[in-house]
Amino acid sequence: MLQSKSFVKKTKQGRIQKVVREHYLRDDIYCGFAPCSTCDAAAERKLDAAAAAILVVDTNVVLHQIDLLENPAIEDVVLLSVVLDEVKNKNLAVFNRIKALCTNKARRFYVFANEQHRDTYVKDMVGESSNDRNDRAIRVAARWYQSHLGATVKVLLITNDRDNKRKAIEEGLNAETVESYVRSLAQPGLLDLVVIPTSGDVTMEDVEDHRPSKKKVIYSEHKPMSEITSGLRCGIYHQGKLRVNRYNPFEAYVGSESIGDEIVIRGRSNMNRAFDGDIVAVELLPQDQWHESKSFIADDDEEEEEEDVHLAPNSADDAPRNTSSTQSTVGSSAPSVSSRPLGRVVGIIKRNWNSYCGSLQPMPMPAGSGGVAHALFVSKDRRIPKIRIQTRQLENLVNKRIVVAVDSWDVLSRYPSGHYVRTIGDIGDKETETEVVLIENDINTRPFSTQVLACLPPLPWTLSSEDLANPNRQDLRHVRVFSVDPPGCRDIDDALHCTLLPNGNFEVGVHIADVTNFVHPGTPLDEEAAQRGTSVYLVGQRIDMLPKPLTEDVCSLRADVERLAFSVIWEMTPDADIISTRYTKSVIKSCAAMSYVEAQARMDDSRLVDPLTVDLRNLNSLAKIMRQRRCDRGALTLASAEVKFEIDSETHDPLDIGIYQIREANQMIEEFMLAANISVAEKILTHFPLCSLLRRHPSPTKEMLEPLLRTASSVGLNLDVSSSKALAESLDNAKTNDPYFNKLIRILATRCMTQAVYFCSGDLTFSEYYHYGLAASLYTHFTSPIRRYADVVVHRLLAAALDIAKLPPIFQDGPQLTGIADNLNYRHRNAQMASRASVELHTLIYFRTRPTDTEARIVKVKANGFIVFVPKFGIEGPIYLTPKGDKGGDWVVDEVPQRVTKPGTNISYAVLQTVRIHMEVVEPQPHRPKLQLTLI
Repeated sequence: MLQSKSFVKKTKQGRIQKVVREHYLRDDIYCGFAPCSTCDAAAERKLDAAAAAILVVDTNVVLHQIDLLENPAIEDVVLLSVVLDEVKNKNLAVFNRIKALCTNKARRFYVFANEQHRDTYVKDMVGESSNDRNDRAIRVAARWYQSHLGATVKVLLITNDRDNKRKAIEEGLNAETVESYVRSLAQPGLLDLVVIPTSGDVTMEDVEDHRPSKKKVIYSEHKPMSEITSGLRCGIYHQGKLRVNRYNPFEAYVGSESIGDEIVIRGRSNMNRAFDGDIVAVELLPQDQWHESKSFIADDDEEEEEEDVHLAPNSADDAPRNTSSTQSTVGSSAPSVSSRPLGRVVGIIKRNWNSYCGSLQPMPMPAGSGGVAHALFVSKDRRIPKIRIQTRQLENLVNKRIVVAVDSWDVLSRYPSGHYVRTIGDIGDKETETEVVLIENDINTRPFSTQVLACLPPLPWTLSSEDLANPNRQDLRHVRVFSVDPPGCRDIDDALHCTLLPNGNFEVGVHIADVTNFVHPGTPLDEEAAQRGTSVYLVGQRIDMLPKPLTEDVCSLRADVERLAFSVIWEMTPDADIISTRYTKSVIKSCAAMSYVEAQARMDDSRLVDPLTVDLRNLNSLAKIMRQRRCDRGALTLASAEVKFEIDSETHDPLDIGIYQIREANQMIEEFMLAANISVAEKILTHFPLCSLLRRHPSPTKEMLEPLLRTASSVGLNLDVSSSKALAESLDNAKTNDPYFNKLIRILATRCMTQAVYFCSGDLTFSEYYHYGLAASLYTHFTSPIRRYADVVVHRLLAAALDIAKLPPIFQDGPQLTGIADNLNYRHRNAQMASRASVELHTLIYFRTRPTDTEARIVKVKANGFIVFVPKFGIEGPIYLTPKGDKGGDWVVDEVPQRVTKPGTNISYAVLQTVRIHMEVVEPQPHRPKLQLTLI
């Protein structure tokens, strides 16, 4: 049956165009109910014969009650195509979650294509809104199910929409609200998952807050979108993403393109119910209110500010981009006018509400049991405000880590309202706290689906004759190829070879796992890898981007097995000048998989003169020249405090902790990976100037470098930051009698850097492609496709540039490519944060039973103390000079020499000074253990 659908759309030129499309209707679409004898017996049957009712849910139920739908107690649900389409348009994250339920064979969720079924398709009515039309389509589909299944099973429409429910009942349908249906299941705990509907929906029957109402308006009403749009256009308001200070949740920053600066938002009232990551509209405060505030170390016990011991930040992303306003004034308590604009949030353009991990704030147990208790949820992420929830299972939730989702935030409420989602486990349990790290950073730990696993090649995999016969694949099995990786590495992405040529030059090859031979565009495996974006490395644990058969076997370039690779091969002179470059798919057979320690030991042992050791030494001599050449161009040699744990093989608890040692072998491998990435970037951009995936590192602004300059100046060091080359030379010359001084300055410089990011070449001009840290005009990621999806994309581009594969259609879609780059940046950042949080967790576990005295270096002075960095453990935290909460303070800060002094005494502390400290784990607040640092 054929229907015609017409609609109008606006073209890029602004013309209105009528579009007519043919719409085919069928009568052979199966209902999904197991006992149904009317439908095709061979069709999929997901709805259970023993079901008490078949549930048909509307769009808002899916959008707002997804946590409830994911609970195993909810089954036999029909998802209409009209609902899925609407959910996809309104919230892609929820759409992905409901799609996962529908494709999960263990769950009874069935997708019914009501828009393609002859009996359930509805035509648009004149004057009918799209929302009313979709509600009508849902009722028609529910009525068809009721008629189709007859008395076999009850069909129940679940909706919180008053009007939709009323019309359904008038039409003879069974309809209930979410809350009344859940109540009928006689599982009180499930009611905690139900989101309280907004005022336009059916009122919940038993969840009102019966405490005395607080009539005081705490926050300003958000401006309507029409007013925000007009204000943005006129320059009255400024749009940007709100970033809450990780160390002070009552200060936030909004990067505004319209004024070319970051707007500082101070205090909850000015944040006006905005969450970290929200896209907000900001109004600037009058300039006479742009005052500096005297800088103190925040007190853990205060409601208004908190600061804790953390791993040292890796970049300025963890702190304000411009930190001048956080510095105290010189010898005066009077505020001075800041150059930084201050503002307040007037509206939310796009919410970034997620599920949050934490625990309930301790409270007395209410009398009786089984009733509704009101509790405050405290997130582990200090940037998140407390969340008010209602629960019927309070006694089961105390002392547990739980997940809570936010539902709303009223102007009359100090805190947002939310609902309980699930319990993770006992507070303090290592597995529980690790899961918290993963959830907080949105790391996907779900097992790979059957559809994804079905994409894998038959196992065990071996090289085929077709692979060898492929004219685009060169047989390099005779070449002495080897790999060098961290100890215990099983997902080996890269290997090298170095052969002396008759003319005295070297043939150097970088061989990268040919992942795209097994991960094909558009498959469930490819889509899953694209969504995950990267593998995540925690202490003693790895969450893979690809299934283990690929990461540890089929793709991994293990020793003594034949594997497929994508190779970059150079001819180099002994002075590391590149004579020629070629790219080819290849077959290799690695002769050795060494650790960095093993490779270094070979190179250092003068007694060894075997061919493999000679290859290593030749590569190392070339790498040293290449590294020096990069540094001469202006590449930065920065430092970070990367922590290494020794883990107990049985308990998996940390036995020892220390800074990871970088050897020449590490630097050698890094140099050739950088060179391969640059070569590939040049190749793909030549062929695909508008759709190449590249990586850039924006230059830091002078404001971002200000803390480094101030610290250096205080010790008589003048750093030139006019370019990366100037900064690199300044850092090289920053030497004193203190052997650790240079590394400490480099660590401080690292924090002032921006984050490197992926981007689509068509989105920026060539001058914006620059990678500041590497001093490279072009850069990309090609060398780790097992663990990074960016590299998979680049492999496809390179194969197309070599005419050995077609460029997938997605590369013609600019916005979609930009979306891929954005997701890769998001996933990469989250993986970094999860890794650091895992190190923090294991650091806490280690010191819980090992109070320690050690040396620390002062990196920042404050009016009531200073911040120290502990070199041995890579930890940063506050040292208080006055009792906590005492902000009167006897100490005076002098900004120029970066020194805090006690008047009338000769006691003072200066930046970069060495102090002795004591470290131990304490718990000043319930469920928030912390590593406390005190001066000895």
